[in-house]
Amino acid sequence: MSIESILVEIDREIARLREVRALLSPNKSLGKDRTFSIHTPRKRRKMSADARKRIADAQRKRWAEQKKRAK
Repeated sequence: MSIESILVEIDREIARLREVRALLSPNKSLGKDRTFSIHTPRKRRKMSADARKRIADAQRKRWAEQKKRAK
């Protein structure tokens, strides 16, 4: 059996499995090429510069306390 024929068989099996998957879960999101989408894109939250600074300062304070306890 040649490599080409093995690849053709694999492609057929993949196509068959995709069809079965689509039949079993018609409500799931399918892309244009009929592949199952596992991840949905998340909306990024926008944080103000002030909020980022407060978070960074709080983390630096925690790190300083942790470093102080390690000594």
